Amino acid sequence: MNSKEFFLALEDLEKQSGISPETYIEVLSNALVPANKKQTGEASSIEIKLNPEKKTVHFFTVKTIVEEVIDKEKEISLEDALLIKKSYKLGEIVKIEFTPKDFGRIPALTTKQVVMQKLREIERENTINEFSEKEDELLNCVVRRVEGKNVYVEIGKGNIEGVLMPQDQVPGEKYQVNDHLKVYVKKVRNTGRNAQIMVSRSAAGLVKRLFENEVPEISLGSVVIKAISREAGQRTKIAIFSEDPQIDAVGACVGSKGVRVNAIVSELSGEKIDIIPWSEDPLEFIAKAISPAKVLQVIQLEGEKSARVIVPDDKLSLAIGRDGQNARLAARLTGWKIDVKSESAVMKIENTENIENAEISNNPENLEDTENI
Repeated sequence: MNSKEFFLALEDLEKQSGISPETYIEVLSNALVPANKKQTGEASSIEIKLNPEKKTVHFFTVKTIVEEVIDKEKEISLEDALLIKKSYKLGEIVKIEFTPKDFGRIPALTTKQVVMQKLREIERENTINEFSEKEDELLNCVVRRVEGKNVYVEIGKGNIEGVLMPQDQVPGEKYQVNDHLKVYVKKVRNTGRNAQIMVSRSAAGLVKRLFENEVPEISLGSVVIKAISREAGQRTKIAIFSEDPQIDAVGACVGSKGVRVNAIVSELSGEKIDIIPWSEDPLEFIAKAISPAKVLQVIQLEGEKSARVIVPDDKLSLAIGRDGQNARLAARLTGWKIDVKSESAVMKIENTENIENAEISNNPENLEDTENI
């Protein structure tokens, strides 16, 4: 059977879905078995031979020559085989050519359904395998449609679809068809029939990957990202560190005239970014994490990872931030519970404690009562 269209279809299939011609031929061979059974009543094995140079395709049913036929779908008697070719012997394989186009409508539909189902399975497996290696990566995409609260994007050259769910969208960002975005690959989910690529614009990992792409010192490893805390669309704090004293880690991230950090801020639609120098001393790190507010003192409190930050009275609102955001992000960044107090409030607390202590020491009865308690 001569079919230039068949070979062109194989080439298109490989380009569009990444499925090789060899894989398709194997799928087609298996699919023709039930179709052939509907047509002839036999479920013989099928072999397909291609000649790309001559653009020809040949289909064969395959049977083994035996003395006594037990399974007529896989075996053929020597007597019948000799009618095909006189040189056949016991144990040899007989290939009987047939033409699929002679199949009836129902067998043809069966073949098509089996082939399409199997190709979808292979395509899904290829997608899972490809993108499972890209989890936690930053990828470019194009918005293809918006359905309800979900945004569906096309990733890469393979027209792979990713989904941006509401919790992964940045509050305030508007997504329109044909918008170009950078997204963070959270997870590849195998849902049975389809593979879903879960992507995010709100994950802290997005900011990390943006800095890695924008700051050569980070991608080379001379500057290390120690921690990130983020409230998408509003503010991010990122802690960075370099063991090389010759490298200004903060300066490397900011870039000349702020060009590097501004590029990231632009990608994040104006989200504020605080670049914090990391410190081994947790109290020093906490003081820096409260940036941009000035810190007078950090005191470790009783209990696990708990500290009080003392700031000037006029910097209290800045240290805490709107709705407590600055202090909250600093706590997430450092992993410590942070209690922000103004200088006057701390002095008032200390004065109250001093008065109480003085009263106890000057009144033996109170002291005795306290000890009894």
